[in-house]
Amino acid sequence: MPSLTEAEPVAIATRPVRVLLVEDDEGDAVLVEALLEDAAAPVDLSRARSLQEAEGLLPLADCVLLDLGLPDTTGLDGLRRLLRHSSPAAIIVLTGLTDEQQGTRAVAAGAQDYLVKGQVDGEMLIRGIRYAVERKRAEEITRQLRDEQLHAAEKTRLERGLLPSPIMHGDDLAMESRYRPGGSRMLLGGDFFDAVRLSDGTLQLIIGDVCGHGPDEAALGVCLRIAWRALVLAEQEPWKVLRTLHQILVHERHQPGLFTTACMVTISPDRRWARVYLAGHPEPMLLVGDRVVELPRDRAGLPLGVLQDSTWSGLDVPLPPNWTLMLYTDGLVEGRVVGDTERLGSERLISLIEGLAGNDPDWPRRQPWLLDTLIARVEDLNGGELDDDMAVLLLSERT
Repeated sequence: MPSLTEAEPVAIATRPVRVLLVEDDEGDAVLVEALLEDAAAPVDLSRARSLQEAEGLLPLADCVLLDLGLPDTTGLDGLRRLLRHSSPAAIIVLTGLTDEQQGTRAVAAGAQDYLVKGQVDGEMLIRGIRYAVERKRAEEITRQLRDEQLHAAEKTRLERGLLPSPIMHGDDLAMESRYRPGGSRMLLGGDFFDAVRLSDGTLQLIIGDVCGHGPDEAALGVCLRIAWRALVLAEQEPWKVLRTLHQILVHERHQPGLFTTACMVTISPDRRWARVYLAGHPEPMLLVGDRVVELPRDRAGLPLGVLQDSTWSGLDVPLPPNWTLMLYTDGLVEGRVVGDTERLGSERLISLIEGLAGNDPDWPRRQPWLLDTLIARVEDLNGGELDDDMAVLLLSERT
């Protein structure tokens, strides 16, 4: 009797079905083999004489023919043990003529089908195997679809509950944002952002990046964002806001040494100047027409959570007519460039932005296009999705 061997992941329709017979009775095992040979079935049959032996071979099987009367298990216990394995194999339970109700119970417990010994011929056996395999595949597809639907619903709930709804009443400013968590299965990362317009027309912005990845960092980012909004609405001075966020971070972080970079921007009510506070974060980019004006970093401070006595001072930046500010986290510039040993970096990002803006003079009215196209170009250069979390804010004066 041939043994199960590793095989390339080929569709079952183009290769023999790998069947694992779990049977300790020699006579019954020979009968099953003879039935399959009589039907000239395209089957690669292997045998285990105990459940323990079957568990080792299970990952290599498409279908398991399981006798319930094994020396190391009784009743449905063996079936339940096999079902606990994350295996795509279908399971058909073999029962005796006087124990057909046990087969029904086995199907209810998770088996794909049951067959009564002595009441099947070769054609019936191979049809049962094919049916069980296809049923298992259909169940797996349904499960994966359900998981994806649950994942999408969970993502929607998390984003609705945890990502901000900027307080942006008024029509003199336009803002677009994009958020991409790093990793293909993550829902939220450690990046965060928010915007609040105060009663006198002043607009306060923040964008930040908690170092690390995962749910703990995401939760900490949300904590800092909510605290920031509360402090801004209480009209605290920006340097005091950063100081308080530093204290909150030190108290709430789940491991020592965890830090957060942040950029806070205050836009004056007349929209003619901005004050920028940097805590170890990339400086914003000022877009004027199709040109990017880089802001100096001479007043950049340390990230939050590094030194207990850190202070942060603001840099005043004049805003010309028809200005646009882009705030971003370093995930946007730390992607790879295919064929190059260097990261993308801010200089190449500036070239990408100026190229897009120069090709479309009307881009300020098309913020979504600019952001989506820019991110797509960055991902193309990276050769796929970015590994790090990324957040981008684009704020423009409306004329």
